[in-house]
Amino acid sequence: MSFRMIATLGAIGAGQWGMVTTQQAGEAGVPRSALARLAAAGAIERLAQGVYRMAGAPSAHEPAIDMIRVHWLALGGAARTVVAAGKSAAALHGIGDWFPSDSDFVTPERRTTRLPHVQLRIRRLESVDVTGVHGLPTMTVERTVADLVESWEDLSLVADAVEHAMHRGVLLWPKRLAELLEPLARRNQMESGVAFADRLLLEAGADASWRARLRG
Repeated sequence: MSFRMIATLGAIGAGQWGMVTTQQAGEAGVPRSALARLAAAGAIERLAQGVYRMAGAPSAHEPAIDMIRVHWLALGGAARTVVAAGKSAAALHGIGDWFPSDSDFVTPERRTTRLPHVQLRIRRLESVDVTGVHGLPTMTVERTVADLVESWEDLSLVADAVEHAMHRGVLLWPKRLAELLEPLARRNQMESGVAFADRLLLEAGADASWRARLRG
């Protein structure tokens, strides 16, 4: 067993939860055959096609977060063009009562994947609508809520997510939420994005000061 190879893989994985992809390993001079030998020896653990984790590297407390990380890396997410969206973003933010079995991502350009349990959509996001959560580029809470609405999720569950976000202190910009809901208002029988956001906040138990921030 090459300790140099292990050290090389460890250096790559140090910044991504102890995980490394086959492509990253190959670019660093560690061939697929060596990865197979290291996995057989227990030095690394195969998590999915093309993704390994160094032995002893801790996993996330929430299995869903590890799943999202693995899928993100398998999609080449280290290039930062793959952003967690929808229910995956909600899981990363810790809001809502969904238990996603698939990982949901958006990319600025069309691409396909054969990875099972991965949904990949085209969406160009403004930089203000992307943040880092658990080391992953993720839709902000406000953009996540709008994305869930756009995906036709039950609005009572969306309101629950808004309530969780308020209690956790991660709903930072209600006015931006209203802006993002504007193009979705009419199809949901709401007169405007402000009215739509106001309804969600009301159902989430927000007081008048929260709702006043929609127009502030």
